[in-house]
Amino acid sequence: MERDHIYIRRSSNFRIVTSYSTAKEMGAEYGFKFLLLYLLLVMCVDGKGGAMDDSHGEEMHGEHVHAHDHPPSHMDHMDHSLLVFFTMNDLKVGRTMPIYFPKKDPSRSPRLLPREDANSIPFSYEKLPYLLQFFSFSNGSPQARAMEDTLRECETKPIKGEVKFCATSLESMLDFVRGVFGLESQFKAVSTTYLTQSGVLFQNYTIRAAPGEVPAPKMVACHTMPYPYAVFYCHSQETENKVFVVSLIGDNGDTVEALAVCHLDTSQWGRNHVSFKVLGIEPGSSNVCHFFPEDNLVYVPVHTASNNLINVM
Repeated sequence: MERDHIYIRRSSNFRIVTSYSTAKEMGAEYGFKFLLLYLLLVMCVDGKGGAMDDSHGEEMHGEHVHAHDHPPSHMDHMDHSLLVFFTMNDLKVGRTMPIYFPKKDPSRSPRLLPREDANSIPFSYEKLPYLLQFFSFSNGSPQARAMEDTLRECETKPIKGEVKFCATSLESMLDFVRGVFGLESQFKAVSTTYLTQSGVLFQNYTIRAAPGEVPAPKMVACHTMPYPYAVFYCHSQETENKVFVVSLIGDNGDTVEALAVCHLDTSQWGRNHVSFKVLGIEPGSSNVCHFFPEDNLVYVPVHTASNNLINVM
């Protein structure tokens, strides 16, 4: 299977690790919703401060079709979880497109471990047999396959012009972000916000207001990965990117303030990248954008935070 280096999104039903005593303590100490984790991240970057079920983590490379008010016929046979890709031509008020937004129960989500605890556990594909024994997962189990995929992805070489890192602790994530922006830089995290809550994962959404651009000369995107404890695949590209906040309303009335990133240069991407298949384009022929799920983060310099949006209409 070809490794896509751009949009690493995976679903999993990993619960808090219970076979590791420190992780159990973390589950009690940090038994808060994702929102509070997000606030912790924002506070830190501003300088202010297992058991798994039998559903294995599947790759969910989001996709989207452009310039359609309704899903076209070929979408009927497509995995709905792939429907997050689009192009900048879609960023128009009134544009309707099918979008998949995963909904996860924060109480079942793995927690970020402290650096000391995370560093005490090997994080290497070479150590997979030991890790499966450590977490009491049988070889070939759904959990084992998910862990293998994550470790392989984290050890895959970055594409040209990209830096990447899999963070296993909050401290290591922030260290990576500081390395990209500069040690003295101030930055903050932004994410997608569900303004209403429902169990609908996939539906048509309409852009209801002019999308706002977050001016970001540099950005770091961090995607959750399936693992017994929280792992974020963080990466940054030298090529030009744009960050947008898009106000959406679903057919059922759901409202979402969706975070989207547009990559203007796709010439270095593999020809089999799923976005090209869905959009019907070739590498380098067009920009490619994608929406972020709620539990993924984008770091931007603090002076270009979302309260400084530029109207793009």
